Amino acid sequence: MAPTASASTRQAWSVLIVSTWAFTVCFMVWMMFGVIGIPLKKELGLNATQFGLLTATPVLTGSLVRVPLGIWTDKYGGRIVFTALMALTVPAIWLMAYATAFWHFLVIGLFVGLAGGSFSVGTPYVARWFPKERQGLAMGIFGAGNSGAAVNKFVAPALVVAFGWTMVPQVYAAVMLGTVILFWLFSHHDPSHLVPSNTRFVDQLKALKDPAVLKYCQYYSIVFGGYVALSLWMVQYYVGEYGLDIRVAALLAACFSLPGGVLRAIGGWLSDKYGAHNVTWWVMWVSWVCLFLLSYPQTDFTILTVDGPKTFHIGLNVYAFTALMFVLGIAWAFGKASVFKYISDEYPKNIGTISGIVGLAGGLGGFILPIMFGALLDLTGIRSSAFMLLYGVVWVSLIWMYLTEVRRHDVLKRAPSAEQRA
Repeated sequence: MAPTASASTRQAWSVLIVSTWAFTVCFMVWMMFGVIGIPLKKELGLNATQFGLLTATPVLTGSLVRVPLGIWTDKYGGRIVFTALMALTVPAIWLMAYATAFWHFLVIGLFVGLAGGSFSVGTPYVARWFPKERQGLAMGIFGAGNSGAAVNKFVAPALVVAFGWTMVPQVYAAVMLGTVILFWLFSHHDPSHLVPSNTRFVDQLKALKDPAVLKYCQYYSIVFGGYVALSLWMVQYYVGEYGLDIRVAALLAACFSLPGGVLRAIGGWLSDKYGAHNVTWWVMWVSWVCLFLLSYPQTDFTILTVDGPKTFHIGLNVYAFTALMFVLGIAWAFGKASVFKYISDEYPKNIGTISGIVGLAGGLGGFILPIMFGALLDLTGIRSSAFMLLYGVVWVSLIWMYLTEVRRHDVLKRAPSAEQRA
């Protein structure tokens, strides 16, 4: 017997709430190395490139599993896949506390990284419980679980200072186990949401031949990949650039991570109202401005005047830097939601697969970028080179978007009609 409309609505909101909580915990675990990597860097004697590899390793696994997880969610349902995924991470998280060598952390990090694939499970699972006109908001609320990156910055530094870094994975393993139980009790399954398919994984990747999918992958590589990369990188950036204590550095870094996660729901609402294209266009321009200013390194220069040489200093102080990071976090929160609004609009029958592919691209961005940040720092000695790299990536997005979309739409108006998008 089919559930009544009111019962279905209650189930939908129950699914959304418990899925958002589960995703928050998964993201918190996924970003764990962004904090515990700092004492590990000192303990293991790592350079910047090795530190980047350490923090990025979980992101690699979380990215690679996104496509198959999206396919399995379409086929078996989000409740089963999400529960199994979280349960698999618990032993690996616990074992992290007993690792002693660099390669131990890399190997265990690959298994912990499975938690990052939760996004490709939760997105189609949540979206199918809501009508199309509310899917942007629903996916935005679920995506607010990205704020787990900020939660990690509040919880992990306190545990590190009070008990040492080994306490962090032990506490996180217990929290994840509790979340598995909570999710199973309060989530629901609807057989009508399943998409029967005998399509193979390789066949699903054929969607990459669609130029629009490639474009959305590029957009997401900056708004999500950049978000993940900076969430992992910012605590040590504050410590190195401004000489702050790890707790203060984590608190300030949360000024980027928290709005970058929580405000995703507002981005979903704006995308429903004004269209994915319009929101994404303005997100890219705000990102361009912020990254241009963040890219400028601390500089002292001397000029000759009529009164003799005078030296000037140009550079962002910690307050201006944090304010720009806050604005950038808001922009990327909106952008993460708007990219997935594109997908729900244009691929309603294949949300799981397409979101998995786009999520894969974003996750790979989050894996590659921290390693490149470290390599650039080792090569140039300039910490703001990380923002220079992101600035170049945003340029690519703006040019691509202008050539394929902006010349066809008025970005100051509401969402274009289906005929205009065709």
